[in-house]
Amino acid sequence: MKISYVEPAILLNSFALSLISPLTTQYLYRRIWEETSNYSFALDNNISECDKNKSSPIFAVQKEVQEKVSLFSLQMEISGLIPGLLSTFILLSSSDRHGRKFPMILSSVGSLATSIWLYLLSYFAFPFQLLIASTFIGAFCGNYTTFYGACFAYIVDQCKESKQKTIRIAIIDFMLGLVTGLTGLSSGYFIRELGFVWSFLIIAIVLTVNLTYILFLLDNPMKESSTQNVTISCSEGFKDLFYRTYILFKNASGKQRLLLCLLLFTMITFFFVISGISPVFILYELGPPLCWNEIFIGYGSALSSISFFSSFLGIWLFSYCMEDIHMAVIGIFTTIAGMATAAFARTTLMMFLVRVPFLFTIMPLSALRSMLSKVVRPTEQGTLFACIAFLETLGGVTAVSAFNGIYSATVAWYPGFTFLLSAGLLFIPVISLWAVKCINWREESNALLVQEESSDDTSDR
Repeated sequence: MKISYVEPAILLNSFALSLISPLTTQYLYRRIWEETSNYSFALDNNISECDKNKSSPIFAVQKEVQEKVSLFSLQMEISGLIPGLLSTFILLSSSDRHGRKFPMILSSVGSLATSIWLYLLSYFAFPFQLLIASTFIGAFCGNYTTFYGACFAYIVDQCKESKQKTIRIAIIDFMLGLVTGLTGLSSGYFIRELGFVWSFLIIAIVLTVNLTYILFLLDNPMKESSTQNVTISCSEGFKDLFYRTYILFKNASGKQRLLLCLLLFTMITFFFVISGISPVFILYELGPPLCWNEIFIGYGSALSSISFFSSFLGIWLFSYCMEDIHMAVIGIFTTIAGMATAAFARTTLMMFLVRVPFLFTIMPLSALRSMLSKVVRPTEQGTLFACIAFLETLGGVTAVSAFNGIYSATVAWYPGFTFLLSAGLLFIPVISLWAVKCINWREESNALLVQEESSDDTSDR
């Protein structure tokens, strides 16, 4: 008997991906440290390999290592840009006809292949430059945006009411945050107690279980519709994917088209800043004056993940008294406060307290996804989430590359500059949401407009 709940797959995938990210960053940091300096990286230190004395030769090595890690991370992200964009768009666009399972399966295969490659890389101590291959493999099969885009579309297919969509998406974000928090809390202990080799092997095992669940247990309710499609050539099918995206905007009314563009712009600009600053946090914490080790970084990641839970509570409570657009604005302003505070954090206690203003950071993403799903027809959800995932892939890779480059260029004279820049950039989505409000966004009237257009299209046929 098939199961129609995608939540177990989301939880397993989230555990694996949230564990693989800090492990890869710290593995790269240690490999570059050992290559750059004449010192081996000690695993039993209470702090990371870090010296706060600027006159010490180790201090100069630290800055050089941080610059090299930042630049190599930039190269890794760029290597997966083109294959990630194409695979994400093609897989999610075709899911409107062929079901949501195939994008989940292929992206899970890519994640599994990546984890196996990381295991072999750490086990045989291959040159760390081969890490670029892991990024390319994951992007070619569809990265995390492909997987979560298919999952969100799968969930939206099951929701009939507007409020139900907002709450259901918020629940998924909360689940992601819970798993991410627990994983972040334990990531340091994984490194210290098991080492990188066994940690990457555990990730591969979890992804194998996840792939098995999707293949053999998860239902594919849209599968039957795919058999009714006329067989077309590969080139025609590829053109059809872009044509459906064109139709998504063409068939919408002027107001809907404007709303769709503004909301997509708002979501991607916010996502650009959030995804770009995330790896900078780890590099900032590894270096002086904080000099955190893997345990403290795990604590920091766990505290950051509280924002998933607090954002879920915020959406659950605020949905009774305000619209999605107001919840998004609240989340953006609290994130601006968090970025500004992080720029001046110089002690461990202060860096932990920085997580407090980030309590509602995830709330804008949930609210904006819900708003976007209410602008288009039910039969266009897959194409919509394909556009979102495509832009998230492009924005995410561009953001990580840009922020790593900026941090590499500014870490020597002011490490907190990147956080101040992020706070300033976040005023762009605020202005965009103000424009949405000015054209009289109303959830109820917009939902009725979509229903009316859908019924008109049905009657014309």
